[in-house]
Amino acid sequence: MKHETVREAPRIGVVRESDKQERRVALVPKYIPSLLSQGVTVVVEPDAGQGALIPDSTYAEAGAVIGDPWSADVVLKVAPPTDAEIARLNAGQTLVGFLAPRTADNKIGALKSAGVQAFAVEAIPRISRAQAMDALSSQANVAGYKAVMLAASESTRFFPMLTTAAGTVKPATVLVLGVGVAGLQALATGKRLGTKTTGYDVRPEVAEQVRSVGAQWLDLGIDAAGEGGYARELTDGEKADQQRALEEAIKGFDVVITTALVPGRPAPQLVTAAAVEGMKPGSVIVDLAGEAGGNCALTEPGQTVVRHGVTICSPLNLPATMPEHASELYSKNLVALLELMLNEGEIAPDFSDQVLADSCVTRERSEQSTQKVEA
Repeated sequence: MKHETVREAPRIGVVRESDKQERRVALVPKYIPSLLSQGVTVVVEPDAGQGALIPDSTYAEAGAVIGDPWSADVVLKVAPPTDAEIARLNAGQTLVGFLAPRTADNKIGALKSAGVQAFAVEAIPRISRAQAMDALSSQANVAGYKAVMLAASESTRFFPMLTTAAGTVKPATVLVLGVGVAGLQALATGKRLGTKTTGYDVRPEVAEQVRSVGAQWLDLGIDAAGEGGYARELTDGEKADQQRALEEAIKGFDVVITTALVPGRPAPQLVTAAAVEGMKPGSVIVDLAGEAGGNCALTEPGQTVVRHGVTICSPLNLPATMPEHASELYSKNLVALLELMLNEGEIAPDFSDQVLADSCVTRERSEQSTQKVEA
């Protein structure tokens, strides 16, 4: 009598983040049933969702197994793995998460040496069909929203116009420098809170996007449009012209939110010390580029400081401060990516697919991905 071999279902592991400041989780219970329906098993590390206020019991109710995810076929993470976490992985496993491929060569090298196939969500190409997998954009939306909330909390002025028995108070004025996903969300959120919002970017083609969310466009006459929708690095002359014009413009705003980044380079300095000194006391700067050095000359990454009467905030990893919704958005990104890897209940990435080929950072390829990365 012939016995059929029972094929074990591929396992997808969800780990508990080791960084105590990282409160997000890579997969929320909401998306587990859709994965189970594709013939996989989901293994969740105990307390993996604790930072996002999701108990193990909720994962179990969704059909997950509470156990050791580090031996799973696919391991899902949020933050880049530590050396100790890489040591827990074995050859043949797949790791998916934020891997900082442009700045953490040693980590990528260690993963490759360990025989781990790793997919960096930062390297997912910015093409239409990959929008559902774009974790950079989903988390940038969270950061842009939270930046405005932080500015409102630190500001000494009302955001909306208020009419009271004592008279009318003018709305606060908000300038957003850098109109990517985070910048547009900041403009839209500021508008919803009643501020008078203005956006600036070295790419003049985004002016229409700024106006589409009800904000004004600050035109300094500089065009630095680059490839793939990203800004190119300014020439020395353009930098000087921009600096002079921005210094004068910044002085007229109550709040400045900066989001400008150049992939693979230190953040461009947009707010000089002289510009800060020229702002009204009680004004606020929220610098979202702190992890790359900051857009403000007086920024202290990860700190909130007061200089010349101006509060300068440079929060790191803002999405982790809103772990519930940030985790939900990130989970949706990862599930969409996993669906590309799954083929009839097997983990079988098709590297003729541009999304998988570009985002896989530990696989030998004839051509290295040149996709831009935005924080």
